[in-house]
This record gives sequence, C-alpha cells and structure tokens, in this order.
Amino acid sequence: MTDVTGKTVIITGASRGIGERSARLFADQGANVVLLARSETTIKAIAAEIGGTGLAIACDVSSYADMDQAVQTATEKFGKVDILINNAGVIEPISHIATADPAAWAKAIDINLTGVFNGMRCVLPAMIEAKSGTILTVSSGAAHNPIEAWSHYCSSKAGAAMMTRMAHLENAAHGIRCMGLSPGTVATQMQKDIKTSGINPVSQLDWGIHIPADWPAKTLLWMCSADSDAWLGEEISLRDEDIRTRVGVS
Repeated sequence: MTDVTGKTVIITGASRGIGERSARLFADQGANVVLLARSETTIKAIAAEIGGTGLAIACDVSSYADMDQAVQTATEKFGKVDILINNAGVIEPISHIATADPAAWAKAIDINLTGVFNGMRCVLPAMIEAKSGTILTVSSGAAHNPIEAWSHYCSSKAGAAMMTRMAHLENAAHGIRCMGLSPGTVATQMQKDIKTSGINPVSQLDWGIHIPADWPAKTLLWMCSADSDAWLGEEISLRDEDIRTRVGVS
C-alpha cells in the first residue's frame, strides 16, 4: 500500500460511495482525513468512526467561500493539506436538453466543474509554496463520449478533465502532481439513480457488471505514489486491466 502516514487528505463528496470508501481507506493507512459533503450528519458519523484523524466539514463545493473555509479549517487542524480528491459529483437531473430545467442544469455544472476549480484554487497556493502536493479528480467515461440525457454530466466531466490537464500544465514545475481517474461504472447510489431513470444504455446495464467502490478508492490511494507518475497530467482508466493489476484489484 502507498504510504500516506501523517499526510492530510481532503475528500469532497465523502458522505457515500467512492468518497466514503476512500476516506476510510486513507484513514486506515494513517492519513488525516477531512471529509467534505453537504450532508453534515452523515460525514460527522463517518469521522467519528475514523477517530481523531477524521474531520467532518459541511461544505457545498460549488461555493468558493465554503471551500476556502474548509481548507482553512483543515490546515488549522492538521497543519497543511497534502492531497485533494475532487470526488463530489451529481448525475441529476437526467433529462434531454430540450426539456432540461435550466437552473438544475446549471447547478450540476456548478458542482461537477466549478467545484473542481474551487478545490484546486483553494489548495494550490499553499502547495506551490511547499513545492509538493497531489490533486486527484474523479472523472468519467462520460467526459469523452456523449450519452443521451446526460448533457450536464458529460459537459461538466469533460470540463473537469481539462481542468486536470490545465492544473498539470501550470503547476507540475512547482512539484504538484495532478491526475484524473475514470473509474467506470461503480456500484453506488448514483448507479441506482441512473438505473431508475431508464434512459440510455448505461441504465440498462446489469447491476453485477458494476465494480465495488473499494476499487476506485484503492486506485486513488495508489495514485498518491510515485508508481503512478507516468500518468501525471492524464486520466487513468480503471477499465484498463494493466492498471487493475498494478493497483491489485484485478
């Protein structure tokens, strides 16, 4: 396992799914874990189970003020932020462009894309000063392929993928490691929501084909190691059998 002992990781969308599993795994490996989500009660319960190295902060990632305060609080508690995992994302509202609710569409963009910018913007100055840091963003195959009724999701994930490339371009020389992870379809609540929609081929997939949330969590941990440096500035796909073998989830 990657050694993250004593390092501080901020995980957005940490109340369930990939975020929750990652929080528990990083904590098990000795990291200080800062759980961010809008559902304060849930993340406080998870942080309590983690113990003294867990910190729950209610945060709407689409709000720069919220994110800035969360990073300040994490820094005051643990000294610095070493790793940021941009995981927060929403799939609703699943709708065709012609019938989409404009406000709901824009909110999804704010969470999935502006939330990634806010996280990067808040941690980068201190990381640049320290000349070290890792920023990982959970991407999707939807970033690269149009999927019916997912205009908000595909567009925001495509933007987030470009944000990873931009962050690498601008900050690699400062010692900052930036990468994206496309996990494939994962057995989470989001997949249940997709299934319920009944729209597009993804909703028709058999539940047994989805990978467990532990797999992307383990991959994110591995991405914090030098073994993944060949992918800096790029997007790692968990559909790749070579990657699964390297991570140990094959």
